[in-house]
Amino acid sequence: MTPTASAGPLYLDANATEPLRPAARAAALAALEAGGNPSSVHAAGRAARRILEAAREVLAARFGARPQDVVLTAGGTEANAIAIRALAAGRRVLVGETEHPAVLAAAGPEAVRIPVHDDGTVNLRVLEGLMAERPALVCLMAANNETGVLHPWAEVADLCRKHGGYWHMDAVQAAGRVPLDLRASGADSLAISGHKLGGPMGAGALLLRPGLEVAPLIAGGGQERGRRGGTEPLPAIAGMAAAAEVAHAATLATLRDAIEAGVRALAPEAVIAGAAAPRLPNTSLVILPGVAAETQVIALDLAGVQVSAGAACSSGKVGRSHVLAAMGLEAGIRVSLPWDAGPDAPARFLAAWGAMRERLARRAA
Repeated sequence: MTPTASAGPLYLDANATEPLRPAARAAALAALEAGGNPSSVHAAGRAARRILEAAREVLAARFGARPQDVVLTAGGTEANAIAIRALAAGRRVLVGETEHPAVLAAAGPEAVRIPVHDDGTVNLRVLEGLMAERPALVCLMAANNETGVLHPWAEVADLCRKHGGYWHMDAVQAAGRVPLDLRASGADSLAISGHKLGGPMGAGALLLRPGLEVAPLIAGGGQERGRRGGTEPLPAIAGMAAAAEVAHAATLATLRDAIEAGVRALAPEAVIAGAAAPRLPNTSLVILPGVAAETQVIALDLAGVQVSAGAACSSGKVGRSHVLAAMGLEAGIRVSLPWDAGPDAPARFLAAWGAMRERLARRAA
């Protein structure tokens, strides 16, 4: 099968942003039309407040927190930064070697890096040794944004309880794709992002276990119980909550597995990063030895297939990421299936990718 122009572009970059879900669009538009500032006390303000609090309750129920422990933000980066700055006070900061750049930046250059195994999962033996020295804040993501690799949540939580540590979980990629519950995970705080759920850009949330408090990064008018200054982005928040209610990606595992099986059949030398570890059901990072990620991304884009070479925040950087360097791997392309991926997605991707590989092989011959 050869991709055709009539088929339209094939979008396989959901880990950068999910397509907007219809329910999220409707909720965001309704909030826009409602108008009002949630902090105002008149009728329009009270109506806006009802929308805001309804969204907060949905997120709390969906991800295992109390509504009063949900801090609404402008995105996952802000949620991560609020949590890390607050929970790091008086503690040694330990951060996973493969964390998202937003978490690495918030943790700061003095943070101690936690190594990972070749499959991308955290090295628990090293982590425990680091935690035994003194109380720590552990910054360890639920699922990696490039490889989809899931860390062993239960074991990390056990170590934090054993050594009196806090655990902040960047759950931006995991939310809506695997079962996620703050209470059940054992994390102390958890960050999510609306547009990774299929909501609009511009909203996120920080979920806290009962008893934890955080201070705002920017002082404002006392919004969010004094934990986040500035008027809440109401339409984006309403859309995020609507997306969270319907987000579920488990069925995408079949499509992901078909892509990986096809890649191995076309190119036995190809490597799937983290293939031996538990992963998100929608994510594959494909490495074609000796072929630059940039070459693959451009060739596939010209064929109507849209993938990436890693985190969207590193726009323009298509070399080997710090994630793959930590795993001892070459650069590769990230294929992340969106919630609306059709059953023809594997065949269309493999047709374009296989044709690209054949062209490169002919040139090298």
